[in-house]
Amino acid sequence: MPTKSPVNPENAVELFLKIGLDERVAHNTVANNKVTNNLLAVINEAGVTDGCNRTTGNLLYTVATKFPSNALVHRPVLAEYVVSSKIKTPAQLEAAFTFFSDIGPEKFSSNDFEKACGVGVEVSNEEIEHTVGEILEESKATILEQRYKTNVGDLFRRVRERQPWADPRIVKQVVDTKLRELLGERTAADDEKPVKKKKEKPAKVEEQAAVTPAQPTEEDLNPFLIFPSPEENLKVHTEVFFSDGSVLRPYNSREILEKHLKVTGGKVFTRFPPEPNGYLHIGHAKAMFVDFGLAKDRGGNCYLRYDDTNPEAEKKEYIDHIEEIVRWMGWEPFKITYTSDYFQDLYDLAVELIRRGHAYVDHQTADEIKEYREKKMNSPWRDRPVKESLKLFKEMRRGMIEEGKATLRMKQDMQSDNFNMYDLIAYRIKFTRHPKAGDKWCIYPSYDYAHCIVDSLENVTHSLCTLEFETRRASYYWLLHALGQYMPYVWEYSRLNVTNTVMSKRKLNRLVTEKYVDGWDDPRLMTLAGLRRRGVAPTAINAFVRGIGITRSDNSLIRVDRFEYHIREELNKIAARTLVVLHPLKVVITNLEAGKVIELDAKKWPDAQTNDNSALYKVPFSNVVYIESSDFRMKDSKDYYGLAPGKSVLLRYGYPIKCTDVIFGPDNETVVEIRAEYDPEKKTKPKGVLHWVAEPSPGVDPLKVEVRLFDRLFLSENPAELDDWLGDLNSNSKIVIPEAYAVSILRNAVLGDRFQFERLGYFAVDKDSTAEKLVFNRTVTLRDSYVKGGK
Repeated sequence: MPTKSPVNPENAVELFLKIGLDERVAHNTVANNKVTNNLLAVINEAGVTDGCNRTTGNLLYTVATKFPSNALVHRPVLAEYVVSSKIKTPAQLEAAFTFFSDIGPEKFSSNDFEKACGVGVEVSNEEIEHTVGEILEESKATILEQRYKTNVGDLFRRVRERQPWADPRIVKQVVDTKLRELLGERTAADDEKPVKKKKEKPAKVEEQAAVTPAQPTEEDLNPFLIFPSPEENLKVHTEVFFSDGSVLRPYNSREILEKHLKVTGGKVFTRFPPEPNGYLHIGHAKAMFVDFGLAKDRGGNCYLRYDDTNPEAEKKEYIDHIEEIVRWMGWEPFKITYTSDYFQDLYDLAVELIRRGHAYVDHQTADEIKEYREKKMNSPWRDRPVKESLKLFKEMRRGMIEEGKATLRMKQDMQSDNFNMYDLIAYRIKFTRHPKAGDKWCIYPSYDYAHCIVDSLENVTHSLCTLEFETRRASYYWLLHALGQYMPYVWEYSRLNVTNTVMSKRKLNRLVTEKYVDGWDDPRLMTLAGLRRRGVAPTAINAFVRGIGITRSDNSLIRVDRFEYHIREELNKIAARTLVVLHPLKVVITNLEAGKVIELDAKKWPDAQTNDNSALYKVPFSNVVYIESSDFRMKDSKDYYGLAPGKSVLLRYGYPIKCTDVIFGPDNETVVEIRAEYDPEKKTKPKGVLHWVAEPSPGVDPLKVEVRLFDRLFLSENPAELDDWLGDLNSNSKIVIPEAYAVSILRNAVLGDRFQFERLGYFAVDKDSTAEKLVFNRTVTLRDSYVKGGK
């Protein structure tokens, strides 16, 4: 049951000084809301609102800060023991913490408790002196050698082991006195600091030893170690502070937990609960990793549960997409469920909530509810009779009340400091056909009402969500406690925010519907459909998410280059190399016979062996080849490795060529053709290496493909914080090259294939490809070339 705490937190400092805390500690305590609330509650439980002596006050402060959270129902008992001086030493207090931590919220025997904490045990001065004497005698030789440099702390520890309930102040006095009797007065030598021996430098080694990298922590290797096992779910989940001073400390009784464990077999059960009203983005990838990942790590199960409580926004298109993307990401749901599967259970529990006096039918409009919440005022219908609310709720269910004329609200706390306890709506009327339930229902549960109950009904062990839901924890546990339902373990983690993009569902929807992008799977978006179309591998997304970790550090903005690093790492392993020229410049080899074609071996992989035909492909070399127009300039320089008049370069997998002449267009400025000679003996060794594509036969152009170069969608790192966020769109985020030249091996590429276009980046076949023309999307460049800071 909640306990009363009538103390006003504004007077906290004054009260803390009354119980003997010094001024610095009192002010530091008030700066921490959690410790302040705990200490105020303990002071009230101990009945010392008028003050107490310093020793008692310090012990109570320790109770407030260190009492085990799984046994908070017993804290008032310990407070009484402290005030009555039955527990009066830190050692006794630590023993009490251990005792309560072990038994949790269960009932206990006073005799067992008092025995464990040494209540009533008085250790006389003579007993302390005898014990100290024994210990000093045992260590006499060492003490005489080390004198006052003896480790006194170790002596105290040994006394504490033999006399755990001895007064530590008396122990210190006795130890000091007996040491002085044994050693005499301190000398100058006793106060000298010990001379530190210099470490000998190791002999120089010819070869420098390799630097050993720091060993990763267990949490780095397994981010799921932070989560408790299902059997541990007996602790108090949270503290809900009410405006009348009462505090709710919800927890599972052993009976409820054992019933839950019997159903689950002790396995971990999680759930990934998206709303089917949009496409999933990279933030959902983190949620999947946490939910499915924890279940997989512990040998448990994860539900894919559609939160389909809003029939107006849900579409089958989204439901199908979500299931497909979950599996594409490498996760397999234990079972696919819908909140609508539990509509009857939810309705029955709402009736029970009304019967228990924890819900009422309200007739305020949406604007009135908003106004009353802002003013922290109760609804005029809040205290209507239970029978009346039951009757009206049944009428809502039967469609006898107009939409917008009534809601069912939970009777929580309109004066709470937590706005998510302002009598949240449990049910509203909507005469809208439900995509799955059809016309069976005209009232629908809210997220705040349904989410926690369905977690409980599905016996979820770990309910994991992002930090913006942290303030809903109070409502989550209030409702399950009010209904006497099993309570899952709730844990919030930081949401994933990436630079140079937006992930708000509203903003994404606007980008799509107003045609700023080409649909939900536009490769510039951080939707999972967009990333897949861009060519990003799901393993790269999961590696990125795992690398970030499951932390509670809020408002962190992860640079997109960090994500791109993982994309490159994955594609480097799976993408075959090939040659494509985006902006072709014609090069005529004058010393190679026209019509002659030399077949060369090119490598699909950097470490391909020349005797492994499967790792090689053929490229033709003829007297007409094409290089990138950007790989030629009229003026050479030391730091330039491209082609220039009179200069040689090496054609990748081919021969060195030397520019002998340049042909200009009608404007006498634009280079339209280069004349060059090749070195068939490969005697020249140029530094520059260029990618290229040749005519496969005389007069026949190489394979033409369309290439789309994608870049950051927004110029600023955090466009979401801008008033004119649409004005920050990057006009060069998509550049289409309609006719690039490619080697013929790409002719057989199909949707899903990924390649490294050498010197250009990683590319993937797009769904717009046809039999007549292939389309490739650039997934990522070979290295990060983006200017830090964005705009």
